Amino acid sequence: MDPISLHQLAAACGGNLAAGDGAKTVTSVVKDSRALQPDELYWALRGENFDGHDFVGAAAAGGAAAAVVERVPEGAPSGFPLVMVPDSLAALQRLASWHRDRIKARVICITGSNGKTSTKDFTASVAATRFNVTKTSGNLNNHIGLPLTILAADTAHDIAVWEIGMNHSGEIAALARIARPDIGIITNIGVAHIEFLGSREGIAQEKGMLGEALKEGDLLVLPARDEFTPALAARTRARVVLAGEGAPLHAEDVRPACDGLDFELMSGDEKVATHLPVTGEHMVRNALLAVAAGVEIGLSLRECASGLATTQLSKGRLACLNVRGVTVLDDSYNANPDSMDAALHALRGLPGGGRRIAVLGRMGELGSYAEEGYRRVGRTAAESADFLIVVGEETEALADAAEAAGAREVRRTADTREAADALRKMAVPGDAVLIKGSRSARMERVLEDFA
Repeated sequence: MDPISLHQLAAACGGNLAAGDGAKTVTSVVKDSRALQPDELYWALRGENFDGHDFVGAAAAGGAAAAVVERVPEGAPSGFPLVMVPDSLAALQRLASWHRDRIKARVICITGSNGKTSTKDFTASVAATRFNVTKTSGNLNNHIGLPLTILAADTAHDIAVWEIGMNHSGEIAALARIARPDIGIITNIGVAHIEFLGSREGIAQEKGMLGEALKEGDLLVLPARDEFTPALAARTRARVVLAGEGAPLHAEDVRPACDGLDFELMSGDEKVATHLPVTGEHMVRNALLAVAAGVEIGLSLRECASGLATTQLSKGRLACLNVRGVTVLDDSYNANPDSMDAALHALRGLPGGGRRIAVLGRMGELGSYAEEGYRRVGRTAAESADFLIVVGEETEALADAAEAAGAREVRRTADTREAADALRKMAVPGDAVLIKGSRSARMERVLEDFA
């Protein structure tokens, strides 16, 4: 964030300076006192299980420049600069909206049921071949994460690539009002968060709010083969570009490589040999969406291919690791039936003749779709893996379906530690392992214990 005085900040977020020097400037905002660096601005937010006001004293002791608060907290040292606001979350969003108008970057916003983070990483890497880029860190994509992400941008950035997520109706429109994108990308419509949206149609209605937020002259990028694409395209005033099979921008001759995937990037009569340093053919679909955005901002197809080749995906998104001779696909960050199926297909498609082992945990926010979703994944696992390790009671339907579909061996484990023990006994050099589950399953612990 470009320097802003406390007086400016108070006015921008709808607060007032209760203590301290109003001429003092800040350049970054944090909400976690433990992660605070000297001279950063601490923002005291309230959650279901915490109150950031309890840590203002710690933030001050850690060298914070000031704090934004709803009340004078106990432990705040005398004279410590405080900006008082009626509602700290609303004030954070208001400041982010104000800051959005300060920056000059062209804004690309990405949403969808699956692939948001990988598409964000691909898009940022493509744009960085020519431009100064800021992007969402990890998946800070909600009502708190997006404002913090916007505030991390400054006027030196040319392109901003921001991820927008949701799990309830009304969230995409609210976030889009803050981000005000110039380019939107909707990766797909799946069953993630179906518990709260009720159906894929409900999910499409919510995701499509990104397209509705775009203006005439803006661009919406959509996957060519998604069944909801026609309806999403009809809801936007922006130009629509399709990417993927059947569209002018598509991939041909996709083939596994020792360190990812190789394919021909096609646009009309132009063809560029492209390498993607990640596993899973579904990643090519995400990469094509990124290329469509890259072309829109003025990049050549060859520049886009160069950017894709240098992409580093966020942690826990189908990262390919070597652990004592065992190839491990770490896709532990999150899961739903669609992404489970895609990851299992990626496991099956890995080069090499070793055995395939899938270690799968719970999938959250499925609601009444849970039974069907678990059974669907179980059938895919039976086709894709030689051995299956499931973690937790909620995966029982997955295990049953895999066995019914002819899975060679299924191990049921109570927790991640037991799963790691089973994996250590089973996996040998040359084998390939997939580790995946929802964030709440903490499947990264399997990898930690196995490694």
